[in-house]
Amino acid sequence: MPSRLPAPADQAPAEASGLAGAIPRIRILFGDEARLGPGKIDLLEAIGRTGSISAAGRELGMSYRRAWLLVDAVNALFRTPAVTASAGGAHGGGAKLTAFGHDLVAAYRRIEARMGDVVREELGPLEKELRERS
Repeated sequence: MPSRLPAPADQAPAEASGLAGAIPRIRILFGDEARLGPGKIDLLEAIGRTGSISAAGRELGMSYRRAWLLVDAVNALFRTPAVTASAGGAHGGGAKLTAFGHDLVAAYRRIEARMGDVVREELGPLEKELRERS
């Protein structure tokens, strides 16, 4: 399976050393079953770019069924859908992020960015203990 999408532009690249290369990937739990994490957010972003659940799934190396189930899980988590889809046919189908979906992705990415600040603040005093990476 291909690797996940690159980190957002406001986060350090994976090649950076020390804490500059530390990128938090968080999972938010809503009770025992419902989760929102990097895979679902990456998928929502890909749907926003491609206008298609199947194309987004292909881009991320997942089956259409897996992508559809993840979209369904996100939509079931909130009262307002994050993604709307239209069935295929002669003119093809499609999917798009709703305004709520865009807001959800943006909020999640802001949380990641803030957590990056926390990681650097809390682990900064311990950075000298990090092993060199090749």
